[in-house]
Amino acid sequence: MMTGKTFFIALALLLIASASLTAIDRAAAQDPARPPQPKPAQTPQDPKDKKGQMRQGAQAEEQTVNKDEVISLRTELVQLDVSVIDQNNQAVFNLGPEHFAVFEDKVMQKIDNVSREEVPVSVGFVIDTSGSMRSRLQTVADATAGLIKQLRNDDEGFLAQFKAEPELVQDFTSDKRELEDAVGELFTSGGTALLDAIIATADYAHEKGKRRRKALIIISDGLEKNSSVKEKEVLEAIKEDEVQLYLVGFIDEEDAEKGLFGKSPAKRARELLTRLADDSGGRAFFPKDITEMPAVAAQIAKDIRTQYVISYYPINDNRDGTFRAVKVQINTKDNRKLIARTRQGYYARNEKGQLPAQGKLPAQGNQKPRGNSQP
Repeated sequence: MMTGKTFFIALALLLIASASLTAIDRAAAQDPARPPQPKPAQTPQDPKDKKGQMRQGAQAEEQTVNKDEVISLRTELVQLDVSVIDQNNQAVFNLGPEHFAVFEDKVMQKIDNVSREEVPVSVGFVIDTSGSMRSRLQTVADATAGLIKQLRNDDEGFLAQFKAEPELVQDFTSDKRELEDAVGELFTSGGTALLDAIIATADYAHEKGKRRRKALIIISDGLEKNSSVKEKEVLEAIKEDEVQLYLVGFIDEEDAEKGLFGKSPAKRARELLTRLADDSGGRAFFPKDITEMPAVAAQIAKDIRTQYVISYYPINDNRDGTFRAVKVQINTKDNRKLIARTRQGYYARNEKGQLPAQGKLPAQGNQKPRGNSQP
């Protein structure tokens, strides 16, 4: 039988043992055993397809690389906005990747993707308000307002007018009401500086437009009189700025046939507008009557919206600032004669999307840009 002394000794030992077990449990809870952590999986690199690896891993890499490196991955891709028409000048929408062939500097490229997504646009409405457009101004203003109404919420637009000099009436905005109100501020006077206006507004669209696809809708009688630049400079600006031109020319057909020595001013105007549109990948329209303007405006809106986007990674991946001539061909089994309209080429910009210092794009705020680059 346990005595009182023995009982108290046993109780003390039991309490000590219980306290020790509690301390061990607490220590284990505060610092539990950790299983070995697996090493991150290494993505195998294929030295034969460095470009393919960059494309496949671009999304993952964007989370860790710095801003300039992200831009480097994105600017390598070339995207061409292409419209296709048949012999009747009707748009063709049922083509697939197998129907297109892209040549860069006469070298066939491997097409990465062909789509017909309706991407948002940055569009400029450039209106000739010289004295010779006085009788047409109201109809032109109404057609411009109709085009503005067709802008979508993610589009943006600006309005400029030109006489002897270009003038910005409303800068880029996604508010259609602001653009419509600005149309009411147009007025006619003075001469016509068409080429100056194209350079100025193309530069403005390139510098300020936030959307990849950029277009100018230019309405004029095409009678160039007062510009300080030549056509060659305008063509160069279009290449640099990557802006499509949609030109509406009110050309007097009777005057076009009256040239006694060489081409008449009207015929030269028609040819000038056509060349500018073709080189930019856009289109020229020549309504015979002012009443055709609403239909022309509807066709322009449709053309801008219903273009194919052809994407490819160029075989020549040097970012050396040189111009790369581009040509798109259409091949169909039924031998239809289809015409592809796109820009004539692009400049191979550096990783930041800029031309080298020796390039011809002037830095904003430095020396006066060519042809008054701000409308």
